[in-house]
Amino acid sequence: MEYSRPIVMSIAGLDPSGGAGILADIKTFEQHKCLGFGVASALTSQTENRFIGMNWIPLIQIQEQITPLLEQYRIEVIKIGIIKNLTLLRNLVKWLRLQLPNVKLIWDPVASASTGFSFMSNPDGALLQEVLNQIYLLCPNTAEAQFLTGMTDEQQAASQLSKHCNVLLKGGHSIAHKGTDMLYSSTGVIPIFSTQKNLPQKHGSGCILSSAIAANMACKLSLYEACIAAKNYIEKALNSNLNLLAYHA
Repeated sequence: MEYSRPIVMSIAGLDPSGGAGILADIKTFEQHKCLGFGVASALTSQTENRFIGMNWIPLIQIQEQITPLLEQYRIEVIKIGIIKNLTLLRNLVKWLRLQLPNVKLIWDPVASASTGFSFMSNPDGALLQEVLNQIYLLCPNTAEAQFLTGMTDEQQAASQLSKHCNVLLKGGHSIAHKGTDMLYSSTGVIPIFSTQKNLPQKHGSGCILSSAIAANMACKLSLYEACIAAKNYIEKALNSNLNLLAYHA
C-alpha cells in the first residue's frame, strides 16, 4: 500500500509508561509526519522512575511481527532499540538485510536503564564489528560507547566505532562536552551543539533523539541535517515540562 507519508519502523521494548521504547518512538515518528510501525523486542514492567522487570521476545517472534509489514508496506528506515544480545541483533540485522537490502538501519544501543538495571552483557568485539558493518548509524551515549569498546575515553571509543558505521555520540551524559553531540562520519567529526543549558531530564530521551533522526532521514534529510533537526526536537521535548515523561505535541 502507498501512503503519502514515509514509513518508519521501531524495533524496541514496550514501555507501558510511553516514555521510552516503541511508544515514545511512534509518538516521535508521528510528530515528524511519518507513519510509524512498532515491533516489540521486549515487554517491560516499568514507570518513568521504576524498572521492575522484563521479558525478552525471541527472534522468531520478532520476525513474525515484521513479516506481514514488509509484505504490505515500503519501509524507509528502521530504528532498533533494546535488544537481548549481540547474537540476536546480528541475526536480526542479517535477516532484515535480506528482506530490504537498501533500508537504513539505526541502532540506539541500550545497555542499561536510567534506574540502573543492566540489559546487555559484555559485547564480543568480532560480533559487534559484524553488526556495525551492517547498520547505517549508531547512537550511543558516553557510557554506551565506553561499554561497547571497553575504552574509558568517550571520543576514542566513538572514533573506534566509526570505523564501521556512522556514529552519533550523544553528549547528554558527557563530562567533557556536556550537551554537545558529536557526529562521526566519512566527512569527519562534526559537533552538534545544544542551544540551551541545564535542560530538564526526561525518561527515554535517547529513544526520542534516535527516532527523530530516523524520521528525519525518512523525510530525505541528510544525516547531518537529520541530527541537527533531531537535536532541536529533543530539546523541545526536554523543555516540555518539569517531570520525567516528555510531551510530544
